[in-house]
Amino acid sequence: MKMHIKEFADFTGVSVRTLHYYDEIGLLVPAFVDRSTGYRFYDENSLLRMQEILFYRELDFSLKSIGEILSSPNYDKNKALKEQKHLLTLKKERLERLISAIDGAVKGENIMSTFDNSEFEKYKSEAKEKWGQTPAYKEHEEKTKQYSKEKWNILAGEMNDIFAEFAACMKSGEKPDSAKAQNLVKMLQDHITQNYYLCTDAILAGLGQMYIQDQRFKNNIDKNAEGTTVFVCEAIEVIELSASDIPLVVSPKAANTLSISCIALFTSSI
Repeated sequence: MKMHIKEFADFTGVSVRTLHYYDEIGLLVPAFVDRSTGYRFYDENSLLRMQEILFYRELDFSLKSIGEILSSPNYDKNKALKEQKHLLTLKKERLERLISAIDGAVKGENIMSTFDNSEFEKYKSEAKEKWGQTPAYKEHEEKTKQYSKEKWNILAGEMNDIFAEFAACMKSGEKPDSAKAQNLVKMLQDHITQNYYLCTDAILAGLGQMYIQDQRFKNNIDKNAEGTTVFVCEAIEVIELSASDIPLVVSPKAANTLSISCIALFTSSI
């Protein structure tokens, strides 16, 4: 079997632009490229590789994480399929709960938001207990102690607008490393720095990981469009990969500050 890139895109449901990007980052390279025309062609192995990628994308893994998993010498395809089935089952159950909640809302039932005040207050209390004596927490408290309810509402709106812009950027077909997406990353970083605490590149990189790993944040960001969280994370990863002074593992000091970052997003979700 040999398929031209357009045929492969139609068959797999992935855009040609996405396939070009996967080739650029080494996630899925063509079986061969016609040197005279530059056309990319794909085969059965390409199809199997795409199937694996799509499984992990459905589970909201970042492209960087998928690449690391598939290139690992310890990667066991059969074991991975079993794990994917388990995770997809959990996702199916979550979606069924959401559908049930929507049905309840249509009937006029009062349902709690994914992020409510009690959840925020619980997290805020945990963060203060753990990091209350750190400079980052003190900076956050100093900056926000005079904020009125109106101010918090304005900041919440601004944060939600930023993530809505990320969603629109994603749906328009922009890549995470595009100028538009990177401008939005800078906007997010500036928003946090101006209103909460100094958001360094290292802290921002950790935030991207946290948005993906913590279902509470992911649910909130994906209210704009399914997949927005992954897109935001991948856009942030571009800065992480291009900044030579960012450690591969976030330092304890940066990790402390990440807990304060969570308060910012929780507040914006209320």
